[in-house]
Amino acid sequence: MRSMGPTDAVTSPRSRAARLLLVALALALCAGFLALGSWQLARRAWKLDLIERVEQRVHAPAEPAPGPERWPQVSAAGDEYRHVRLSGRYLAGRDTLVQASTALGRGFWVLTPLQDAAGTVVLVNRGFVPEQVRAHPERIPVPGGEIVVSGLLRLSEPRGWLLRSNDPAAGLWYSRDVAAIAARQGLERVAPYFVDADAADASGRQQKPPAGETSLEPVGGLTVVSFNNQHLVYALTWFGLALMAAGAAWLLWSGKAFARD
Repeated sequence: MRSMGPTDAVTSPRSRAARLLLVALALALCAGFLALGSWQLARRAWKLDLIERVEQRVHAPAEPAPGPERWPQVSAAGDEYRHVRLSGRYLAGRDTLVQASTALGRGFWVLTPLQDAAGTVVLVNRGFVPEQVRAHPERIPVPGGEIVVSGLLRLSEPRGWLLRSNDPAAGLWYSRDVAAIAARQGLERVAPYFVDADAADASGRQQKPPAGETSLEPVGGLTVVSFNNQHLVYALTWFGLALMAAGAAWLLWSGKAFARD
């Protein structure tokens, strides 16, 4: 009576069933990885389309900002980063400073309500001011009289920033939450979006201060328009894992995974 060798162990009914189970598992993983890779390719196509649409909006001529009749339909897909124009008067004394980190350093965004002749209000992010302005926010100049502002339409940011939540009572703002800012400032008929002002004001004067000088004038035009687009890398990773799972299935099916020298 001969002893059972490696080949016999592989071909025994119990080993064969275990091998088939492993093959099925490897094939299931392969199918799952292929599905994830295909999903990432679809996401990449969607992201490229979004980037193209946003680029067109950013560089298009400014159009009138959505009025109250359009507010319920304003959305990220249809309106965010749209180049808009609005006119009215700034409501002095109602600035809100929101913490910001920009190419100019750390400081604050200055959000000022702009009210039109009909009484509707849009929060305008007039731009960036350095941290030292915090001690004397009243020194930030506010243009008087009727003014025309152009900039990029942005949606409200109600969820705070990372692990930091807004504290309206303490005047600590980490995100541009339109509804919360409007409530704190006692504003009514406020648009559900805000506008990041362009680099030049209504007169066309560039707002950036000379090199080496600190200005209390908010610096506009610092909006960063960028989208994370690593979907091709993710897709290739999933497809690579699918190929590995397919190779493992073949080795298991052929029995080579159990072969010994």
